[in-house]
Amino acid sequence: MAKKRGQKYEKIINAAVKVIAENGYHHSQVSKIAKEAGVADGTIYLYFKNKEDILISLFEEKMGFFVDYIKEKMESAQTIEEKVKTMISSHLEQLEKDHDLALVTQLELRQSNISIRMKVNEVLKGYLSLIDSVIEEGKESGTFDQAIDTRMMRQVIFGSIDEVVTNWVMKEHRYPLAPLGDSLHAFLMKGLLAPGKKEEYS
Repeated sequence: MAKKRGQKYEKIINAAVKVIAENGYHHSQVSKIAKEAGVADGTIYLYFKNKEDILISLFEEKMGFFVDYIKEKMESAQTIEEKVKTMISSHLEQLEKDHDLALVTQLELRQSNISIRMKVNEVLKGYLSLIDSVIEEGKESGTFDQAIDTRMMRQVIFGSIDEVVTNWVMKEHRYPLAPLGDSLHAFLMKGLLAPGKKEEYS
């Protein structure tokens, strides 16, 4: 059965992000989320099966918006190098704007049980496929090294961005996140570019 959507659904999702960021997943009772959303406890169960369902649903909702936003921004990129830079900068900018969401995605989702982690991995497939498509486009155009293993390099790209955000969260947002995109992009391009292109890029 399709999950209900609507204004209350969105309010519950946004409330869950705030409550989980403030209290941690294990200490975020459904009643706290309901209170933050301004709905009755029972209303939560019209939209979600349980707290785990809320957590996975908020990740699906936010990640879906996240990927759509990055795709839209990438449409204006003129080169494959610009696409990679746009993907990195968009990722960092979006999480810098939403500290609560960054805390939930970087810490709370990773402390959860194996069932939640497996569902999170399923949700991430859309984003990872987007990274794959950029790598493949770069290889086909001759900009990226043909010898690159797409799956391995996708893990390097996502892992690098992810680690930069996690470190920023752990340091309690004490420095700007988005400006780190330039140096991260320069670092990743050194591993992506075809041998003849590295001289041009530098």
